[in-house]
Amino acid sequence: MSARQNNTVQAGFRPPEPTKMEKFCDWLSEPVVAAFWAGGVAGAVSRTVVSPLERLKILFQIQNAGREEYKLGVGKALRKMWMEEGFAGLMRGNGTNCIRIVPYSAVQFGSYNFYKRNVFEEYPGQELTSGKRLICGGCAGISSVVFTYPLDIVRTRLSIQTASFTDLGNRPNKMPGMWETLGKMYKTEGGFVALYRGIVPTVAGVAPYVGLNFMTYDFVRKSLTPEGDKNPSSIRKLAAGAISGAVAQTCTYPFDVLRRRFQINTMSGMGYQYKSIGDALRVIVKEEGVRGLYKGIVPNLLKVVPSMAASWLSYEMTRDFILGLRPNPEEDSL
Repeated sequence: MSARQNNTVQAGFRPPEPTKMEKFCDWLSEPVVAAFWAGGVAGAVSRTVVSPLERLKILFQIQNAGREEYKLGVGKALRKMWMEEGFAGLMRGNGTNCIRIVPYSAVQFGSYNFYKRNVFEEYPGQELTSGKRLICGGCAGISSVVFTYPLDIVRTRLSIQTASFTDLGNRPNKMPGMWETLGKMYKTEGGFVALYRGIVPTVAGVAPYVGLNFMTYDFVRKSLTPEGDKNPSSIRKLAAGAISGAVAQTCTYPFDVLRRRFQINTMSGMGYQYKSIGDALRVIVKEEGVRGLYKGIVPNLLKVVPSMAASWLSYEMTRDFILGLRPNPEEDSL
């Protein structure tokens, strides 16, 4: 066959059309999509691991100066929950929390990847500065809060409604679930606005928290990567996630306390009637001292270390698996 005939045959060759499964895998392995799904898996894994400490943190946060029911050490408080409510008490609100955290974490990781690629990178693969990662993470945090906040406020209500606060009145044998609580809040507490009560201090705390988390993780991850390697080991990724979570949470914790207080500001028997963020800060510091802004930080840090470690490791493992579905996976640090 002549060279001309050979070229004609080659020019007329058409590769087979990709199957539906191949098209799906190609879409799934897009970096932003992979980050979205991997973020959802990471959220579910991390929160389930530390659910008892998450609930205990909330019970500590919502106690004002006159409450003593959970003024205990972490171990004794966990035992109190176990004795009064059993295993269900330790996991109270976790179902709602997972329903919330899966889309929350998915949107957070996915939007971070989207903002990084489409807003902050001047060219594909550009290494962002720490400042840009901080801003990019803050934008991702705001996006995730706006999409999932109603589920967060319901999780808070579910977490405290079975706790032994004596002035909450007689508790019914069957506690309301997620949808019933959402409906009741909507009907009796101001409609749609009630589902976003406390979102201002939440955004004020989440934006810097997520930004610090992403920025610190990137810095620590690179510091723990041996010279000549592209990635650190799983143990070092766990360490990087634990450090980043602890740093970010400690710096922004007072906003988390304010968020919880505002989420239950209209619940009967709780004693909170804050008029604004400034009023809440003034009252808390006056009645409870500066320590009142850090109530629950011990179980929170005990929660954050394994939670963020599990979150980052499961995120990277899931993302790498999904990216591997593409014949030539695109590398991406986050």
